[in-house]
Order: sequence, then C-alpha cells, then structure tokens
Amino acid sequence: MSAPLLREGLASPAPAGPRQGWLKLTPMNRRRLENFKGHRRGYWSFWIFILLFGLSLFAEFIANDRPLLVVYKGEVLFPVFHDYPEEKFGGFLARTDYRDAVIAREIDEHGFMIWPPIRYSYMTINRQLPTPAPSPPTWMLSDEQCASAAKRFGKANGGGCEAIEWNWLGTDDQGRDVLARLIYGFRLSLLFGLTLAGVSSIIGIAAGAVQGYFGGWTDLVFQRFIEIWSSLPHLYLLIIISSIITPSFFVLLGILLLFSWVNLVHVVRAECLRTRNFEYVNAARALGLSNAKIILKHVLPNATVATLTFLPFVLNGSITTLTALDFLGFGLPPGSPSLGELLLQGKSNLQAPWLGLTGFIIIALMLSLLVFIGEAVRDAFDPRKTLH
Repeated sequence: MSAPLLREGLASPAPAGPRQGWLKLTPMNRRRLENFKGHRRGYWSFWIFILLFGLSLFAEFIANDRPLLVVYKGEVLFPVFHDYPEEKFGGFLARTDYRDAVIAREIDEHGFMIWPPIRYSYMTINRQLPTPAPSPPTWMLSDEQCASAAKRFGKANGGGCEAIEWNWLGTDDQGRDVLARLIYGFRLSLLFGLTLAGVSSIIGIAAGAVQGYFGGWTDLVFQRFIEIWSSLPHLYLLIIISSIITPSFFVLLGILLLFSWVNLVHVVRAECLRTRNFEYVNAARALGLSNAKIILKHVLPNATVATLTFLPFVLNGSITTLTALDFLGFGLPPGSPSLGELLLQGKSNLQAPWLGLTGFIIIALMLSLLVFIGEAVRDAFDPRKTLH
C-alpha cells in the first residue's frame, strides 16, 4: 500500500492483530493461554502451587511462637513485627517468651493475646510433650496419655487432649513442631529453587545465545569448556566445598550456581543456531543493528518457547538438589527448616513414621505440581497446537 494513498485516506493499513482482554495478549498468546487452560491437570496444579506458595510466604502469621497482637494495659503491641523486652511485662529477659506461663498469665490479667493458628515457629521446642521426642501427632494419642500429660504439667482440670498443646503432625527428635517446620521448609525450598533457577537461567540463556549467534570458534571454545565443566563430579565437589566453607543460604546458592547454569545452554544454543541466518536477522544486520540488539530483539524471542518449557523442570531439579544435600548433611546450616533434614530424621527414627512420611508427601506434592505445570506449559507452546 503506497504512502500517498494512505495520506489521502483512500486506504488503511492492515490491522496488526488487536490485543484483547485486561492482559492485552496477542492472538497467538491468547491461543497459548487457552491451550494452557485446556490442560486441566496442569492448570489446576498451577493454582494449587500458587496458593501453597502464597500461604507459605506468610508463614510467620500461620506458625509462630509470638502472638500476632497483644493488648497490654491499654497498649497495642505487635510482637510478630517487633521484639519487646520482657521488662515490659514485669520480667527481666531481653526478649519476651510469650509461651512462658508467668508472662502469659500477666498479659491475660491486664489484656489479651491473639495467637496464629499454630503456636510454634520452626525453632520452637515444645517442653511439655506428652511422650518423649519424637512425639506422635496429638490426635494419635490415647486418652490415658493425654490425661497423664495434662496432670504432669498441672493442667488436670482441663480434661484430656484439649488441655495440652497440640502438635498436629507430631514433633521431631528435638521436640520441634513438624507442621511448622514443613511450612517454613516449603517456603525456603521454593525460594531457593526459584532464585537458583532464575539466576542460572539468565546465565545459561546468555551463554547459549552468544554461542549460537556467533558460532565458529566462539561456539567451539564454549562447547569444549562446557563439556569439561559438565564432566566434573558435581556432587563430590559440592561436598568438598561445603565441608570447607560453612554453608548458608547464599553460600550454597553460589556453589550450586557454578554448575546449574549449564542446563539451558544447549537448548538456547540450538535455537540461536537455527535462527541466526533467517532473513529477518540478515535484514537487521543490513540495517546496521548491533549484535546485542539483534540477539535481544530478534534471536532470543525465538528461544523463549524452549526456555519457558524447560524452566519448571529446572526449578524441579534445583529443589531436588537442595533436598539431597540437606539429606546428606551438606546443605543448609543445622536448625534450618529443611525438608531434606526432615527426611534424614525420618531415616534415623524409624519408630516415628510421621517424620519421613510427612516430608516425603510434601516433597512429592511439590515436585508433582511442578511437573504437571511443566507439561501444561509445554502443550501451551507446542506450535502444532498454537498455529492451527
């Protein structure tokens, strides 16, 4: 269509695919979204995963050994956000233990407390267990065990199991509430996996794009380096480094990042090798665009499909690696709310099956949801379903 005709209003340019809906999606992306919704198992797994992860982000408001709200002598306090000295309630410690019977009685006489649903944090030790640690879930105890525990702790007037503090999934071998540790451990595993998968994907995509776009000696040297780097015994190196450096969240993240970035390199490299000689890429070169702009605007978008399809499985592998290291004792510091450490306790305490079973069920649920989401994303970006 010539420019004079357009200026005179005799013709109009063809519409470029209107964006619809509040997301302003293009027609192709709308088809991809419909394909994703059509995969019912993956679609509902996505929402279950979002719900569980969203709840875990507010773990301090669900499981905590501090009240959410304290009203004491007319003063409104928020212990979940701020550490108050015990002298405020007539004590002498620098940090208030709200589970202490004396402090609780003092607050009840001059106000009230609002507790979270679970009155334990991941490090809280229940010192009034009805049975020796690891103690079974409270609902599994007999009436005689509950009555004996209530009498032992001076709560005989309260009756049976209602008079003692509940541990819905029991405690570990140190008397810490399993359910609270599961909630915090679920959040920690996902945050670690998301961070590791995100950073390693950025590095892997950049390395794969450089290899695939430039080719030649650049590709050859990178490929030989990656082959040598990938052949190193990762687990042994991780164990050696973890035994030298005291592991923490960020130290362990950096160690795993040394090897996990390789996962996406081959996928992105193959896509960039395929698209680097397409006509629109050659046209961009002829127009004088820099290599960086061509890679970012014209080459990498074609690798997005393969990358997004692979990401849920990269996240899956990151979580599995952290769990395995914690299980072997080379992961996060002792005391951290780790799912792998819970599995290790289950192996060490076979007489307490609730430890291993709860850890296994949560890990299996988490990984299964990610696999189902990955299947749905793969179907959503399948060109056979998107372009027809």
